Amino acid sequence: FDAMVGDDVKSMLENMAALLKDGSMSACVWEECPTEIATDYGVTDDTIRVGAIADLSGPFAPLVKQIVDGQTVYWDMVNDMGGVGGRQIEFVVRDNGYDVPTHLEHYEEFRDESSNGVIAISQSTGSPHTAATAEMAIEDNMAIIPLSWYSGWPDPAYGMNIFESTSTYCYESINGVDFLNEYVAEKTGKASPTMAIVTFPGEYGQDGAAGAWIAAEALGIEVVVDLEAAVAPGADNTGALSELVAAEADMVWTSVSPTVLAELMGGAAAQGYIPWWSGNVPSYSYLLLSTAVGPILDSNYIASSYLANWNDEGIPGLDRLKAEMLARTPDLPISDSYIQGWIEAQAVHQVLLRAAANGDLTRAGVIAAFNQITVNHEGLAPNQSWGGDNPNETVVRETFIYDIVLDDYSPGATIAEGGGTGSVLLRGPWASDVTLSQVYEGACFKSE
Repeated sequence: FDAMVGDDVKSMLENMAALLKDGSMSACVWEECPTEIATDYGVTDDTIRVGAIADLSGPFAPLVKQIVDGQTVYWDMVNDMGGVGGRQIEFVVRDNGYDVPTHLEHYEEFRDESSNGVIAISQSTGSPHTAATAEMAIEDNMAIIPLSWYSGWPDPAYGMNIFESTSTYCYESINGVDFLNEYVAEKTGKASPTMAIVTFPGEYGQDGAAGAWIAAEALGIEVVVDLEAAVAPGADNTGALSELVAAEADMVWTSVSPTVLAELMGGAAAQGYIPWWSGNVPSYSYLLLSTAVGPILDSNYIASSYLANWNDEGIPGLDRLKAEMLARTPDLPISDSYIQGWIEAQAVHQVLLRAAANGDLTRAGVIAAFNQITVNHEGLAPNQSWGGDNPNETVVRETFIYDIVLDDYSPGATIAEGGGTGSVLLRGPWASDVTLSQVYEGACFKSE
C-alpha cells in the first residue's frame, strides 16, 4: 500500500478514517446520501448557502479579512471534492464594520425563509453583535459560530444556538496569567511579580478581566492597578496610560485590540516603562511586528492563542491548510489567522456531512447535527463538541502560549515565498490547574 499511494493520499485517508471512527464524518462521503434529504432555507438542489457576518472594515478588520480568506479556501477545497450531499457550498460574506446595527441588518438578510437565506452562520464577528442575534437564532433554528470567545456562549440559557469555537476569554486569561506569572518570576527573579489589568468594556474586555482576576486571586498575585473597561478603540486613553505607568506593575494583562495595544506599549515605553505584556487573542496581531513596537513585542510580549500557529510543526491539519492555500492563494501573505477561518469551516463542514447523512439539511437538522458530533480539528485546535446537558463537560479549557521572536518574522512574505509569523510555541495545548479547577456554570462576566 505504501508503495502504491503518496504521502498526501495516505494522510487524507488516515484523517478521513479518524473522522469516521469518532463519528464526526459520515460514510455518506463514499456512499450515496439518503435518497430524500429534507431542506428548508438556504438550500437548493445544487447549493448550500453558508453565511458569515465579519468585521472587514472596523478595528479587527486586518485579522478578520484573513480569517475569511482561510474559510474561503476551505470551502473551495470542499467544493472541488464534490461538496456536501451533492451540493456546492456558497459562502456568503457580509461586512458589519464592527457595528451592531449593521450586523443586525445582515442577520435579517440571512434569516430569510427561502433559498436566499443561509442554512447556518459560520462566523459572527463580535460579542455584543452575536449577543444581539442570540434570541433570534433560537426562533430561526439558526446555528451560529461566533468570532468571539465570550464565556457565556457555552451556557445554553444564554447561547443555545451559538456554538463556540475553542476556549473562552475567561479561561484563556486564567491560563495566560498563570503562565505569565511563572515566566516573569523566572525572568526577573521576583518571587511575586505584580500585575496590571487593562481592558475594553463589554463581554470581551470584561470577560478577559474576570479570568485575570480569578487567576490573580488563586495564585496570590497583587493587582496594583485595575483598568478594567478603562480603554476603548478610538477613545482618549491617555488617562488610563498615565495610571498604568504610575503603578509600575511587573506584568500587564490586556483585553484590547492590536491598535490600542500598540498605543499603550508605545506610550508606556516613551515614559521609560517596559513591563512584560500579554493578553487575550484579539489584543495581538503579528502585523505589529512591522511597527515601532516590534522590538518591545520581541523582548517583552508573550502571546496567547486558541490555536496552533503557522510555523508549528507536525500537525496534519496545518500541512493540509498550507498545501491548499499554496495551491489556491499563493500570493496572500503568511498569517496565523487563516487557521481560525479553517477550523470554523471544518466545524460547519463536519456538521453538514452529519446532517446530510441524517437526511436533514434543514436549519433544525443542522442544529441537531451540531449537538451530535465531535469536530476533529486535525491538531489545529482541541477537538470540539457541544452536545449533552452539562456544558462543564464540553467547554474547552486548553490554549496555547507563544514567545514572540522578531527574527522569525518575515514581513510581507507570501505563502509561495514562505517565512515566519514571529511566534515560537512555548506550551500547549494546555490548561492551568486553576482553569481545570473551574466548574462551568455560566459566564465569568455578566453585564448588568
